[in-house]
Order: sequence, then structure tokens, then C-alpha cells
Amino acid sequence: MNAVLARYFEALRTHDWDALADCVAEDVHRTGPYRDEVRGRDAYVAFLAEVVPKLANYALDVQEVRALEGGGAVVRLTESMDHGGARHTHPEALLFDFDSAGRIARVDIYLKRPAPGA
Repeated sequence: MNAVLARYFEALRTHDWDALADCVAEDVHRTGPYRDEVRGRDAYVAFLAEVVPKLANYALDVQEVRALEGGGAVVRLTESMDHGGARHTHPEALLFDFDSAGRIARVDIYLKRPAPGA
């Protein structure tokens, strides 16, 4: 796995927001699964620091990292948490771009959803 991605995911798991900030570019741009956007390191770290600790029994499991030509990466992972008395697991695909210093410059998040009625 790309070293910055390994540090980023570990920081996310452990809620180490300073370490996470070191992994992202100052002008990082995140586009979420609902086309929601967060721009800038401070805003991005604040967003994650607000959301992630509120997810009961949060777990992040990276299944695969694929390097892309041109230096980006695609990551398949699941995020799991407890909600409403049940465990919920969300399969996702994340597309990462990096700046010239190797920091995360862009994150695009895609959710895998079950078929209707499944």
C-alpha cells in the first residue's frame, strides 16, 4: 500500500487528526458519495473529526489498493458501525490523487449499494 495511504487510514482508525492532516495537501478536495464537497486541509480534518468519532464501534477495513497510471490510487474498503441496534457495513471505492509532495490532493468516494429489494 502507498505509505501515505497506510498512514491516512491508520490515522482515521485511531482518530489521530494531526497525523491525518500530515497526509493531505493544504488544498485537498473531497467529494463524498452524495456529491458533497469539502475543500482545504483544515475543513477536511475538521469534517472527519466531527463525523467519525460519532460512529458507534467504527471500523475501517481496506481490502485492496490499486496504483493507477499517473500516480493515483483506487482503494476498496468497508466502513462498519453500529446504528439502531444493528451492525452496518458499507462497501466503498475511493479514488485518490496525490500532489507533487506525495500528499493526498483529492478524494472521491463511491458507495456500493445493494440492489433494490435485496
